[in-house]
Amino acid sequence: MNDTFASLLQHRDLKEGADWRRRRYAANEFIFREGDDTDTVYLILEGSVRILADLELEEGRHIHPGVCDLGDGEVFGELALFDRGDRSTSVMAVTDCELAELPGDGLLAFLDANPELGYRVLKELINTLVGRLRSTNKKLFSILAWGLKARGLDQHL
Repeated sequence: MNDTFASLLQHRDLKEGADWRRRRYAANEFIFREGDDTDTVYLILEGSVRILADLELEEGRHIHPGVCDLGDGEVFGELALFDRGDRSTSVMAVTDCELAELPGDGLLAFLDANPELGYRVLKELINTLVGRLRSTNKKLFSILAWGLKARGLDQHL
C-alpha cells in the first residue's frame, strides 16, 4: 500500500470503526453506481476493482465498458472530496476485495486538523488525478482518431 495512505489509516486520530471502516465486496459486486450521491473515498486494501462507464448508444441501447482497473493501495472516489456532484462512473469489484471506506467530510476535517499529513495526502491525490487525466486524454484522442478514420475523415488527423 502507498506509504501516505498507510500513514493515514494508521494515524492515532483516525480510528477504524469511528472515522473509517473496512468493508469486503465480492467479485462482480457494485461498490457504487454512476449517479449515486455519496461522498465516500475508497482505498483498496486487497483485491481489484474496475471503473465502468455508462454509455448510451443509438435507440436507447447502453454499454458499460471498463475504463480502467485499480488494485492494492490505489484510491478511488476521491472526486467526492473536491465537489459534491453525483458519481460520474460506476465501480465494480473484479475480485473479492477489501476496501477502506472514508467518509469525505470526516476525512477533510481530519486533513485540516493534521496539515502535514493532509498536505501529503492531497499531493498524492493530485498526482493520482493528473495521471488519470493524462491516461484519459490518450484514450480520448485514440478514440477520436479511430472515429475519424472509420468515417473516412483521415485528413483531419
